[in-house]
Amino acid sequence: MTKFEEIFDAIKADKENQGFTKEGIEPLYSANENARICLIGQAPGRIAQDKKEYWDDPSGDRLRDWLGMDRQTFYTSNKLSIMPMDFYFPGKGKSGDLPPRKGFAAKWHPLLLDEMPQLELIILIGQYAQKYYLHLKSTEKITTVVRQFESYQPKYFPLVHPSPRNNIWIAKNKWFETDVLPALKKRVSEIVKD
Repeated sequence: MTKFEEIFDAIKADKENQGFTKEGIEPLYSANENARICLIGQAPGRIAQDKKEYWDDPSGDRLRDWLGMDRQTFYTSNKLSIMPMDFYFPGKGKSGDLPPRKGFAAKWHPLLLDEMPQLELIILIGQYAQKYYLHLKSTEKITTVVRQFESYQPKYFPLVHPSPRNNIWIAKNKWFETDVLPALKKRVSEIVKD
């Protein structure tokens, strides 16, 4: 049994995840020892959990476009890992999905990241990943963080979530498409082609 398999089994066996495990729901993430890039987002949505496939929706299509990556590379390349802040759908709230469970990333991410020694870039998608990994104050605005993306490099690259719900934000912040996305595509291309 590999270390990754041991961690996967430990996540399923954890008492905090027993409700999911009893229902036959497995943690949804992808970790690879050869990964050079890791995407860290919020948590799987209901459809992703049911399909057992992350980013297989319009948000994923947009994300792949932002990365300059086709579906095959995104899903089958051993250079990419995908690790949300929670590996299970946290449930529905009043205005969308509930946030990832507190403490989940702190418990499981370090174990997985330790097994990915070749990581060059961690792409932080949305406020939960950014606030946790960049140690931001709760008052920090995502617009400011994404606009100052260069200050978090070379290790991190903060992004707004690619959801269609953010169309208005993208339209209002033209610098995102003219400055941020070309830099992201260039960096991803340099890492993936090596």
